[in-house]
Amino acid sequence: MSVGETPITIVGNLAADPELRFTAGGDAIARFSVASTPRTYDKATGQWRDGTAMFLRCTAWRDLANHVAESLTKGTRVVVTGRLRQHNWQNEQGENRSMLALEVDDIGPSLRFATAKVERVQRNGAASGPATDAWSTAAPAAAGAAKGSGSGFSDEPPF
Repeated sequence: MSVGETPITIVGNLAADPELRFTAGGDAIARFSVASTPRTYDKATGQWRDGTAMFLRCTAWRDLANHVAESLTKGTRVVVTGRLRQHNWQNEQGENRSMLALEVDDIGPSLRFATAKVERVQRNGAASGPATDAWSTAAPAAAGAAKGSGSGFSDEPPF
């Protein structure tokens, strides 16, 4: 990240399926909008009230763009980090316009109200299946048997 850039993290729902396209040079680019709506609890009525929704246009590049397009769909609650960018232009009437957008550095589904199965991807783009590390494997059968569960599983880390 360069000096003076504005890092930001937003949480919201995808407003539509990501649009995957390719540049003339073959780089993948995924564009999508994230809707973030603040909610406040009204003690007088005992109900939640929705505030004004904010829609932020997001852009992901290369492998991240492919992963977004393959993994996320409209309505998915996501956590997005990236750099805030301002785009300026003139419309057909010569009026100056601007908009803020997010250049995505990382994105993933929010696990607050959902689950996700993560598959690691090799550098060449081929899926390698579920992660194989100490935290994603079951404890040895002896550990489960020692607790008397007989199932071969344990709450203890496998080391």
